[in-house]
Amino acid sequence: MYQPPHFHEDSPANQHALIRAFPLGLLVTNGSSGLIANPIPFLIDPEAGEQGVLRCHVARANAQWKEIDGLSGALVVFQGAQHYVHPGWYETKRETGKVVPTWNYTMVQVHGIPRVMDDAQWLGRQIRDLTDMMEGGYPKPWAVDDAPAPYIDGQVRGIVGIEIAITSIIGKWKVSQNRSEADRAGVVAGLEALPDEEAHHMAGLVGEKLGNTSKAPA
Repeated sequence: MYQPPHFHEDSPANQHALIRAFPLGLLVTNGSSGLIANPIPFLIDPEAGEQGVLRCHVARANAQWKEIDGLSGALVVFQGAQHYVHPGWYETKRETGKVVPTWNYTMVQVHGIPRVMDDAQWLGRQIRDLTDMMEGGYPKPWAVDDAPAPYIDGQVRGIVGIEIAITSIIGKWKVSQNRSEADRAGVVAGLEALPDEEAHHMAGLVGEKLGNTSKAPA
């Protein structure tokens, strides 16, 4: 990933928080069938291994898992908040006109060594942990055990687990750090005026960088 120094996000806490907030990762492998990419919800266990472990499960009918054992690496891409940046928001637009549109975004890319986990106990833990994470914010959260046990057993037989031991994790927060403080303030105001929640989320991320006036090419 292209990574200018001013867009680095090296905090493991922030990287892990993005994965938990946007758990649908794109799993990319390059096996005997060539490149395969599938969107899959992941859990991260930062305490497992040296740098943590990602866990997920896929349908048994998904051929990607059959190519995983023996691979030296896999890539998982987590896309966080993102939004188009209108150049008219910049103070520089009024001063010189020398502006162009861009796109702000946050992203985490994880490299690791994958292995297949075709074990009922592992899969039972996986589906419960993932369910608990996703259902926790609902007033009446659904639990795996709400469904009949024979039905759940049948569903588990139709999935396969994947565990990825993390070897490197890279965070990129492109949130207008390369603009002047006045331009960043204009981006915040412009995003906050939009009706969508993702724009407001991005406004908050850009606002966190106000006061850092270092500039570099986009």
